[in-house]
Amino acid sequence: MCMVVPIVCTKDDLTNLRVLVTRPSHQAEHLANLIEARGGRAVRVPTIEILPPHDTTTLATRIGRLREFDMAIFVSANAVQEGMELITACHGSFPDNVAVACVGPGSARELHRLAIPAIVPTTRFDSEGLLALAELQQVKDKAIVIFRGEGGRELLGTTLMERGAHIEYAECYRRVKPSRASTALLQNWESAKIDVVTTTSIDGLRNLFELVGESQRKALTSTPIVVISQRMADVCHQLGFETDIPLATQASDAAIVEAIKTWRRS
Repeated sequence: MCMVVPIVCTKDDLTNLRVLVTRPSHQAEHLANLIEARGGRAVRVPTIEILPPHDTTTLATRIGRLREFDMAIFVSANAVQEGMELITACHGSFPDNVAVACVGPGSARELHRLAIPAIVPTTRFDSEGLLALAELQQVKDKAIVIFRGEGGRELLGTTLMERGAHIEYAECYRRVKPSRASTALLQNWESAKIDVVTTTSIDGLRNLFELVGESQRKALTSTPIVVISQRMADVCHQLGFETDIPLATQASDAAIVEAIKTWRRS
């Protein structure tokens, strides 16, 4: 039976370790560079692509009305990157009258880079963590816009509506599965000699499972896989992973590397 392994920091390096990096290509380099700086080999095969949303008209309307909202919530780094590009084009800068919140450190870093202060969870980096914050409790009659990808989780918006908030969505990107041609390495998993997988989203994890093909899934599910949330670990169990599943202490590249180091030492 596989188990989730809690992670602590160690000094071990990653010499000669082949690590699959599945982040979208525009977000993969920082993690890949950290792996390679410690002697590892980062094998870059994105299992998710970020594209513009289907409905750009509704998105433009939401952004044009941004000053009418009391708060804007960004659920991911992609939401910040894609949303802020459009916001800047429309407004010049982010409206001062709108409070900002985000789900985790990735989105917080993007907002910090843009000099936008944000409410951020300090321990649990997901919708549940954000909903637990004091700033999200008394939201009756508040107008809140949630920047997210198409088809995102409904928990955040649903819970805030139950608390009396008026919720609108600004779906500013969509996630798609890459073509099999662009991920050919995954169809020959055993010859790729991957020592450990890293994945940072459930969509990317499910895409990985599908892209390897049925003939290679036994090899995939026998490969250690580092995840960044208990929800992702649960999905790994559902998909049939038969190995330990190291769980990073944070949803950050540094924590992912520490998880790999500790797994290697164990």
